[in-house]
Amino acid sequence: IDFLIDKGKLNWEQRTSSGALKNADHFITLAIKKRPNDFDLSILHSKIKYNLAKYIENEPEIKKQLFLEGAEISKNAIFNHPRFNSIFIESRGDSSSKLISAINKAPKILVPGLFWWAENLAHHLNEKSVLERLNHRELLEVLMHRVISLDPGFNYSGPYRFFGSLYTRIPGVELTQSETYFKQAISSNSNYLGNLVSMAEYFHQKKGNREQFHKILLEVSKNDLDQFPEIMNQNYFSKNYSLELLEKESLLFE
Repeated sequence: IDFLIDKGKLNWEQRTSSGALKNADHFITLAIKKRPNDFDLSILHSKIKYNLAKYIENEPEIKKQLFLEGAEISKNAIFNHPRFNSIFIESRGDSSSKLISAINKAPKILVPGLFWWAENLAHHLNEKSVLERLNHRELLEVLMHRVISLDPGFNYSGPYRFFGSLYTRIPGVELTQSETYFKQAISSNSNYLGNLVSMAEYFHQKKGNREQFHKILLEVSKNDLDQFPEIMNQNYFSKNYSLELLEKESLLFE
């Protein structure tokens, strides 16, 4: 199993190649079959599914399925974790109430699971009906508010980026909330291009700010990736994604 894990992690580190990312999925899938309750391994698998769906896969239905798989992997990792399991058992009420209560008490060690469960699920729901998004709103908010309370800077201000995106997809929420969250993410982690790209994709598109949308993505597309080598892989995907969005600009603002 160590061979499978090592191969999976090696390919994950080389994930700017779509072939390497798919190989990472293959090896980590095999490793998890032998070690199904390994929390860290499961979270890596969830991240791989997210990256495949967000940046590699073009078929809409397969993208949705990959995001769903990523969400389920993180959810199962949370439920299989002894620290969460004991909290869940001690919680009162129906199954839904027990889940919300347990998430609100989840320890910091579970932050990666909470984050990637919410992140994958939200992306899966983006192409679903408004009703489905509303039905999952409480769960998504509870998951990510717990992350914010325990580790607000997780994944380059990921919780703030998450809420910035979410509040453009939920009807009845003032767009100023989305803007506030995105500005917080960018001010805290300005070198992480994903914060800028997400603000353009979600907030400026929703607001109809075509000029701002174009300006931000154009700046990202010209970014020198060598400037911040420690986040080069992440910024590589964001830079490429900015080019995809620029190509779709006229369609997105019809």
